[in-house]
This record gives sequence, C-alpha cells and structure tokens, in this order.
Amino acid sequence: MTQNEDLKFGCVVQGAASYVSKQGSVYAPGISAETVGSKVVFLGIVTIPPEGRTKAHLHAHHESAFYLMSGDEVELCTGEQLEHREIAKPGDYLFIPAKVPHVAVNRGKTPAVFVGVRNEPTAQESVVMLPALDALVP
Repeated sequence: MTQNEDLKFGCVVQGAASYVSKQGSVYAPGISAETVGSKVVFLGIVTIPPEGRTKAHLHAHHESAFYLMSGDEVELCTGEQLEHREIAKPGDYLFIPAKVPHVAVNRGKTPAVFVGVRNEPTAQESVVMLPALDALVP
C-alpha cells in the first residue's frame, strides 16, 4: 500500500520496515504519516528485547498508549525522577501522558511486544531524551 495522499478511502496496510527508535525500542509502523498519510494517529508494534530497556525520555507533544501482547513483565518507571514504578504483564494497558519522563524495562527473558498508539502520526516522534535520568533505573 502506498501513502493515501487524498485520504478519501480506508485502506489495509501490511506495515513498514522496523526501525530502532532513538529511545531504544524497536518500532514496526502500521498506520502513520509515512505509511498512509495519517494526520493524527500512529499505530504499530513496539518491541523491547529480553532484559532490554528504553533510554529515559519524554514525549513533548503527544500521549502514548500501549497494550502488552506478550512477554514476561515490563517495569514502567515514570515521574520527574522516574520514582513511580509499576509492573505490566501481558494483557495490561499502559498510558504515558505528554511531558512525563519515563523508562520501560523488560525484566523478562523473552521479547516484550506491544501494540502502541499515539496522537503523533510520524515515525520520528517528538521525543526529548533525558540522559541525566538513565542511571536512576537499574
């Protein structure tokens, strides 16, 4: 499927090539500005490798939501000093508001695979890296 320039019809999308985001997770875009000309929504598969993690970051202008499809458990660390910590298991949903620092850590031995959606349609989203916070999460 090529980009739906005029957006007059719905479409079926096989998805685009995976890439490693600057925060460290692997994204496989399905619906995006690049794949179908989406103006508001990004929807895709996001993977964190076994015992992997994202780098500390925030999203300047958009909210993100995830559904953990498979894996063991993922620790989500959020807050100004990444002090709020919760464990997600397959079947759980995760929500990250705009401007909230966060890190996701795959504490398992298998890949953590999510369906991810955000109200920012581009593959290279409005990410602000926060390297000073990385050492706060083992």
